[in-house]
Amino acid sequence: MRRAALALLWLLALPATARPEALIVSLSAHRVLIGSNYTGAQIAVFGSVERDGRSVARADPYDVVVTALGPRQHLLVREKDRFGPLWLNSEQRRFGEAPSFLATYTTRLFREMGSEEDARRLNLGLRNKLIPAGAGLSYDIGEARFADALIRIKGAGKLYQEVERGVTFLTPSMFQAPIILPPTAPTGNYDVTVEVYSGQVLLAKQQTSFEVVQIGFEQQVARLARSWSLAYGLATALMALGFGWLATVIFRRD
Repeated sequence: MRRAALALLWLLALPATARPEALIVSLSAHRVLIGSNYTGAQIAVFGSVERDGRSVARADPYDVVVTALGPRQHLLVREKDRFGPLWLNSEQRRFGEAPSFLATYTTRLFREMGSEEDARRLNLGLRNKLIPAGAGLSYDIGEARFADALIRIKGAGKLYQEVERGVTFLTPSMFQAPIILPPTAPTGNYDVTVEVYSGQVLLAKQQTSFEVVQIGFEQQVARLARSWSLAYGLATALMALGFGWLATVIFRRD
């Protein structure tokens, strides 16, 4: 006991060393409710970079990267080639466990933060999120081509977003970034990762999450479709036939 007490006193007597930057992150909401009037949503990410006042100021500015990933899914991207008058599937690539929603927001342009090799090494950007990091610092041309096609397809529906300068510093240490969810954003859990860099060096990292859920009548319909798929399909077909017959009665020309 005496030896342990002496060791503790010795540690307390050592000069304090500069601590690394601490990152505090908060979301404006942790739940997005999808109802009959849902047209999309926006969640604000707030963060603060806390640093020891006794440490020396860094020469490079802080670069903040906010990444939001939706529920994972298996995606297959096919390329079509023209054979005479027909367009047929040729090559294809499968992206296992690809995020259904992927958004990246940064304080600066990627080229201002570092080189393409730096972005690849740090796993920054949409393409680097889709292609496994184990592929090395250089891309496979075919893999990158299909990843770009997937980004283009998903980007058309705002499900994949890469917003450079989407993170704004409100003060020298506080920042804010908006995560914009389109109406087609799938339900489920969304992971949000906030990273702080300086000179291509990761200083701090924090993770949080929010959930997109259905409520009201839409939730009941979705639950019925999953739990009683056969009954749901038959009921939908009967309703379509019924409305078709009713339309012929109402608009009948005698």
